Amino acid sequence: MDPLADEAPSTPIEYEPISVKDVLIEMKDTAELLIDLAYSAVLHRNEDLAREVLRLESRMDLLEMRGRMSLMMAARNPDDAEQLAPVLGIVAAADQISDAAGDIAKVVLEDIGLPEAMRAALPEAVETLVREVVADESGYAGRTLQDINMESETGVRVIALRRGDEWILNPGPQTTVEAADVAFMRGPDAGIEEVCEAMTGSPHEPPVAATPDLADLERAVDAIVHMKNLSELAVDLAYSSVLFDSDGLAEEVQNLEVEVDALESRFEAWALRAAADASDPVRLRGLIHLSKATEIISDAAVDITEGVFREIDVHPVVQMAVEESDEIITRLEVEPGSQLDGQSIVDGMPDTESTMSIIAIRRPEDGWLLVGDADASLQAGDVLIAKGTRTSASAFEDLARA
Repeated sequence: MDPLADEAPSTPIEYEPISVKDVLIEMKDTAELLIDLAYSAVLHRNEDLAREVLRLESRMDLLEMRGRMSLMMAARNPDDAEQLAPVLGIVAAADQISDAAGDIAKVVLEDIGLPEAMRAALPEAVETLVREVVADESGYAGRTLQDINMESETGVRVIALRRGDEWILNPGPQTTVEAADVAFMRGPDAGIEEVCEAMTGSPHEPPVAATPDLADLERAVDAIVHMKNLSELAVDLAYSSVLFDSDGLAEEVQNLEVEVDALESRFEAWALRAAADASDPVRLRGLIHLSKATEIISDAAVDITEGVFREIDVHPVVQMAVEESDEIITRLEVEPGSQLDGQSIVDGMPDTESTMSIIAIRRPEDGWLLVGDADASLQAGDVLIAKGTRTSASAFEDLARA
């Protein structure tokens, strides 16, 4: 049975005069949230989160159709068609990501089978992500996020709100939280417990981690978690490569996709070995589904960059989206003798006056290091992926030069 069979039936989609830029921005935000919710649903065995993924997947289908309609209306001549063709590829890739996220959610909803060892991956995989409904009597109801000041006081941030059928992605300081809102929040366990109790009036019960009893199974689960992290990074870099017409970022997306493929190959070997020793090998079936869906996501990230590699000029509609972006992602290499060579990183920030946050490092001999996984020190030759403002990005590039 369809887990959302009780939802309202689909309604006909009519053309609306919405800009391609707005559709692209919403599709990007929706795709990133879909990946986040889908994997969290699996790691937490949370059916409520999984159902939200299917709701968002339906929303993405609507956005994809509107995006195609808007692109058809925007193409006025052959030059427009040439420049908009890669944008059509971006729309299609976002839908691929959406479908893959839906498949991940169905691992939970259809009880396809997952080993308890998946829960042991929770501490290393992500911060805690929770879905809670705002109670009528909650002290948060009717107040803005700025007034609540949740992130400063607890470290917990609201990454999305669902109000009926309306989604509020990336809510800002002036966004008001209403009673009956479905809130999606991310943060440290201690802060999550405090916020959830204040929001719902009930104590938060975190999932209990299990210890893998098979070495090969533990390696297989670790591979899945690493594939997830690399695929998320690939999607982030892919959109940025298009928005900023960056060959360097597009190249890193391909590097990530190659590493995900290699991880998938190793995962298959470990999963097969684990199945030989497992008391119930059918419970490993969900891991195979996760691996396949994760690989689809990394492939879709490469598809997003196709226009960059084919050297097709970025369409003005994409350029407009760039100009409205306050935060950018940059790629640079640490040169020997530069101020970043040997610099320590704590919580993603280098020990400098720079306000750029490093989200990943590619080290020639070690591959990718996701900074969120551990503290590190920079070395000459490291390729850094960092996020921040345009001004700070320029200063950060100067620090990387000898």
